[in-house]
Formats: sequence, structure tokens, C-alpha cells
Amino acid sequence: MSDDDKAPAREVIADYAQTHFRYFRTADGTVYAQKNGHPVARPIRSQGTSGSHRQELMVGLFNDGHGVFNGTALKEALDLIEALAMSQDVQPVHIRVAPGFDGATWLDLGRNDGQSVRIHPTGWDIVTPDPREVCWRRTQLTGELPLPAKDTDGKGIDLLLRLCNFATAETECLAIAWLIGCLEPSVPVPAPFLTGPQGAGKSTGGRMLVRIIEGMSGDLRRAPKDEENLIAAVAAGWVTALDNLSHLAPDLSDLMCCIVTGAETIKRALYTDGDVVRARYRRPLLLTGIDVGVIRPDLAERLLPLRLERPRTRRTEAELWAEFEEVLPLILGSLLDLTVQVRAAEADIPTDLRMADFAHLCAQLDAATGLGALGAYRAALDDLNDDVIEGDLLAQTVLKHAAGLDAGAEQRMTSTEWLHCLTGLYSGEGCRPLPKGWPTTGKVLSDRLKRLQPTLAARGVLVDWGRTSTARYIEMTRPPAPPPPHEQAPAF
Repeated sequence: MSDDDKAPAREVIADYAQTHFRYFRTADGTVYAQKNGHPVARPIRSQGTSGSHRQELMVGLFNDGHGVFNGTALKEALDLIEALAMSQDVQPVHIRVAPGFDGATWLDLGRNDGQSVRIHPTGWDIVTPDPREVCWRRTQLTGELPLPAKDTDGKGIDLLLRLCNFATAETECLAIAWLIGCLEPSVPVPAPFLTGPQGAGKSTGGRMLVRIIEGMSGDLRRAPKDEENLIAAVAAGWVTALDNLSHLAPDLSDLMCCIVTGAETIKRALYTDGDVVRARYRRPLLLTGIDVGVIRPDLAERLLPLRLERPRTRRTEAELWAEFEEVLPLILGSLLDLTVQVRAAEADIPTDLRMADFAHLCAQLDAATGLGALGAYRAALDDLNDDVIEGDLLAQTVLKHAAGLDAGAEQRMTSTEWLHCLTGLYSGEGCRPLPKGWPTTGKVLSDRLKRLQPTLAARGVLVDWGRTSTARYIEMTRPPAPPPPHEQAPAF
């Protein structure tokens, strides 16, 4: 065959690629390649160390006898494929968990053969998903999970609780509820905060919870120093676990709120002037630490405190993790069994809690098992309200002022008048110096009260804003206590 009859290298590569791979785009315009019959998709422009489409294309061409091609031919072929894929239907890619057809959800086991767990209304199965139903995205943070055991009769949950040092039964049921919530891709879950005395095994307990979802390679990490690095870590995995926190700066606290309930970041695309890159994220978050200082009210509503106690008997790391790895298939199987039961249970949706989806999950868990998770969740949030109040002198001063109001009384003043009133109450007759961070203007006071509004309402003090024909005002109300439940006289 003459050189004129030979097909150009880029055409050989493009034909081979379109025969052996399916190409599609996501909503943000990224083009992915998916090997025929396999659920894992890779961005065609990725150069990551976890495996790129360029590498698998080169290996496929070589193994099938097409030879080795230079970089220019590969680039030209991939440029053409990327352009053609932009006209294909949009399909999302998922990390670790994904929604499926007919109300099912999927759990990626991280295996090379693509086998995954399909959780459906009547049970769960280990199958390879249809690539058009689920497209998995893998990163270096995607660890491999063992095949979960069938017919465990709940033994795995008992084994997990025996390995962890949770202080109370209420803490145990909240940890189980959080794990079930991690298997639901569309529901935000509060961030567990593992706390306890030094030596209580907070980091070990956090690793166990993470590795049930992320595999034995999952681990805790230090909080990054800037927002961009934390978002990059969040986007590359499913559960983000931050270890040994001792202080939460306001920016980090706000970012954690966004991670739990979902947000989007936009930044300029590299090597462009006008193009942007969009990144949406909502991930399960886990924290450990003895004490993080003052907790802001908006983050407190998104936290799930899990207290641990010091173990009576110490074990070596090697012995502990060897046992955990051995029983992980049982733990995962029991968790999947319980997840199916909980999703099938019917329960009312609590309408008074910020994280209503998780509160509903707790109510379903109670209906399926009778554990009392919803009551434990309410008690945990009540404790967090106490922590917020103890760390905020303004909240303490407002409650002190409200204690002097008659039940059902309303008091209206402008923000400046409220600032003068509360400042005088705090300073007292001795003119005690004001603490750092005390509001200096009426506007600053109004903004602080808006943050504290849910916390104060939980303690029976309602704060609202309004306007008259001449000025704006802040209204403080102490509603009357609810009447005691009617006690029915005993029948004789």
C-alpha cells in the first residue's frame, strides 16, 4: 500500500476511539469517555495520576495491534472527538453514590470490574450498572470497598459499635443515622463532630466511619489553609473528614455550612480571559477535635455532636485495623440491610428543624428500629444551642434582658436604642469594659441578632424586624409558656 493510501494517524485513532468508547458531556461542558459496557468515565483532558483517557486509549491501540502514535496525532484526534461530543446529550457523573432509575440509588465499590451496589425499595444487589444509568468518576480519593456480606442479621452494626467508643446509646444511633444518610445522594446530612477527652479515640472513630463509605484507603486530613484547596479536596471525594480541629475561623465556618447544604463556586478557566469553570458541591463532612471554641449559630444547626469516651482496654493499631478490615464486609452488608428498612419505613417529617431531611431520616430509623434517633438529634441540637450561648456574650445579655420581660410582652426599639440598652445592661453600674467583638453600631447589632435569631428562639425569645411610617424597629417577645398537658382523671 502506498503512503497516499494510508489513513492519517488521527483518523485511525478517532475511528478506534469511537468504536470502543462512548463520549458525552456534563452540564458544565466537560467531555468524558466511557469504555463500552463499563460504568467508569474519565475526562478526556485529564492528566491525573489515577488514570487518564489518553493513557487507556494509547494502551488499547497498542494492544489491538494499531501501533504507537505520536502526541500530535493523539491531540488532533481528541480535539475532533471533543468537538463531536459537545452535540451529545448531557449526562452527569458521580463520585461514590448516585441516583438511579425507579427510585434506586447506587454505591460505587471502587472496583476495577465496575461492580457496584444497587439499593432499591425491596433490597440491594451487587451488579455492574448500565453506563447510561450511572457514570462513575474515579479520583485518587476513591478507595476500593469489599463486597458487602448478605444475610448479616444486623451483626455488622453490633461489631461496629463494639469497635467504637461512643459514650451513649443516643450517640450510637446518631452515628448510624449519619452513615445511612451518606448513602443517599440527594439529601444533605449534618456534619458529625467527634469530641471527647484526650485519648478517647476520636481520630480512630472518625477513620472507621469514613472507611465504611470510602474504603480502607480513606483517612482524615488537616483542614486546608485556604478555601480553594478545601473545595478541591471536597470535589475529589465523597466524605470529607477534617481531623483535630481546635479553632474555626469565620470563613472556614461559612465554607463548612456551604459544603453540608450545597453551593457553587466559579473561577476563571486556566489560559483564558473570559471563560469560567463552575463547580457544584454538597458532600458529607466529618470533624474531630476536643474543642473548637466558639461555634457560630448557622454552623451549629448543621453539626451532629458525637461524644466518645476513653476505652478501658487499649489495643495496638495493627490489631484494631486488622479486625476492622476483616469485619468491614459484615458492617457494610448490615448497613445496606438497615438502609433498605429505613427507606421503606413511613414517618412524619419534622417541620421545626433546620436539617429536615436528616430529621425525617431519624424518624424513619425510629419507625424501623425503635432506637429514638429523632429525640437524640433534638437533644444534641439543644446542647449545641447551649454551646453557642456560652460562647456569645451578646446572646447571654439578650437572654438576661428578656428574663425581665413579662410572659407574652413585646418590646420595640430601634437598633440604636437596643444597642444602648444592651450595652448598659452588660456594663452595669461598674461600667465594665466591653469585650472584643461587641457591636459598635445599630446595624452591626441587627446583623448579629439575625444570626442569633434561631438560637434565641430555641430559648423562648423571639426577635423580629419591622418598620413604622418613620423608622425601622427590632421587636423582642417572650411568648407565654405552653400550658401543661391535660391530665386525664383516672377511671374508677
